[in-house]
Amino acid sequence: MTNHPTRYEQLADDMAQAIREGLLRPGDRLPSVRETCRRRGISPATVFQAYGLLETRGLIESRPRSGYYVQVPRRALRELPQAAVPRAEATDVAVSALAFELLESTRNLDVVPLGSAFPGAHLFPFDRLARHGARAMRRLNPRQITNALTAGDEGLRLALRRRYALQGVPLAADELVVTNGALEALNLCLQAVTRPGDVVVIESPTFYAALQVLERLRLRAVEVATDPAEGVDLAALERVLQQQRVAACWLMPTFQNPLGALMPVARKQALVALLAHHGVPLIEDDVYGELYADARRPPPAKAFDAAGLVLHCSSFSKCLAPGYRVGWAAAGRHAGSVQRLKMMSSLAAALPPQLAIADYLAQGGYDRHLRQLRAQLADEQRRMVRLVECHFPRHTRVTRPAGGYFLWLELPPAVDALALHQRAMAQGISTAPGVLFSADRRFTHHLRLNTGHPGDRRVDGAMRTLGALASAMAG
Repeated sequence: MTNHPTRYEQLADDMAQAIREGLLRPGDRLPSVRETCRRRGISPATVFQAYGLLETRGLIESRPRSGYYVQVPRRALRELPQAAVPRAEATDVAVSALAFELLESTRNLDVVPLGSAFPGAHLFPFDRLARHGARAMRRLNPRQITNALTAGDEGLRLALRRRYALQGVPLAADELVVTNGALEALNLCLQAVTRPGDVVVIESPTFYAALQVLERLRLRAVEVATDPAEGVDLAALERVLQQQRVAACWLMPTFQNPLGALMPVARKQALVALLAHHGVPLIEDDVYGELYADARRPPPAKAFDAAGLVLHCSSFSKCLAPGYRVGWAAAGRHAGSVQRLKMMSSLAAALPPQLAIADYLAQGGYDRHLRQLRAQLADEQRRMVRLVECHFPRHTRVTRPAGGYFLWLELPPAVDALALHQRAMAQGISTAPGVLFSADRRFTHHLRLNTGHPGDRRVDGAMRTLGALASAMAG
């Protein structure tokens, strides 16, 4: 069955076509919202959605009190970073020392947190969560304490199952396990399907926390080429599956960290089918799935799992309640193993944060919060791209993610990103150098930058300083 475009998608496609054909040129002002409503017979909300979609695609920009304009290219920085061509051999992992040093730097509030993995705390409704938590604890029935062992609070798990169902992902009642953040969920899922010495496929580049987990569990990594826009190269993945005995894949198909890549729906379907054919579990890290800049949430790979081989992991840490450490795993056929491992390791997640979030979700307002959060993050990400274009050396490449809050930069080869990080830290600016994101420390002239701190007035100056340091190193 063919999915027809919505009215705002059709309007966005029509305007994108006009831009491609030169009917609307760089710098041209788009028709006003009112004029477009009159011409097309549509509502202002539809026009705003269409213009927002075009902004996300990098085709137009909004100017305060002036309107919308066709984006003017800046310094030819529109090229995406190149996809890596990693080695096909399994690699032992050792990145913990460097990752720990970076984490330590983010604890200093005087440091501009461009290297942080966390969005700004001011973006989240902590006061409301505290009120909901206090109310939930006043209503606590002592039986809830034992009922929440080990899978988690029943009310929270029910709320999560409802949200999965709205995404077209029905879950069995006993499939969900609440964990201490997504990282515990990912750890438990990996332990459920691997043994020390096994080979695990990861993206290239990949989030350094995944590398730390592999290092701790004494697993070997095989990195697979990953497109900066569309995620894992399935042909490369298939070659690895044919050549090696792979125990699991740990992938982030939606707004991958650090690239921000979003696998198209068809590629996610093909990924799940490929791994099912080979009988290989997919551990899906989906902590950024709610932070989409487009009009609707991208479906997770879990939505296409008919074999129970996708172990879907997420949390509220990036979208609602950082520090509450409430995550979960929907582990398919491995749910029983994950629950047993949870019982043997930490027994249960703390109940008060679960009750606070469950009460917050029950009272409504979560989706309204998410809409506001997405808009703030998308605006700041576009602004950060413009700062890169203004201040960084020529031939810098930068990603244009459709969600999340990271940019991945490929700097000129002469720039040693680790040395750049150290010089920036001396001036109170943290970054995440590319060597953190690979088992064999490739990506020596790459950086991940955090764009999740809208309103931090230090960011503009920090970006100017960082760009100047990179330009000096580029020669």
